[in-house]
Amino acid sequence: MAYRKAFVYVCNQYAGLLEETDAGYSFAYDQNYLASDDPLPVSLTLPLQERPYESQTLFAFFDGLIPEGWLLDIVSHNWKIDQNDRFGLLLAACRDCIGNVSIRGEIL
Repeated sequence: MAYRKAFVYVCNQYAGLLEETDAGYSFAYDQNYLASDDPLPVSLTLPLQERPYESQTLFAFFDGLIPEGWLLDIVSHNWKIDQNDRFGLLLAACRDCIGNVSIRGEIL
């Protein structure tokens, strides 16, 4: 069962779904994205594949997108999100990240 979902975009193209589940986290590439011309992997640690990735902790790549230091304090305070709620912080703060990956709470 998925508690929360994050829609992952690469170069503004929907690439896959990240879910918070009973067992931890799951990330699966979208089949249409995999079938598109020259799809790019989200990261080197999550190469393109049809099978979903699963982890008990938030994947290091996605956790690394979350701001740190004083910016994390601002995000946590303004959106009233506990700094230990990494998935909530990802959804709130990573809509417009540096680089080609962005995270959305809804599909565009």
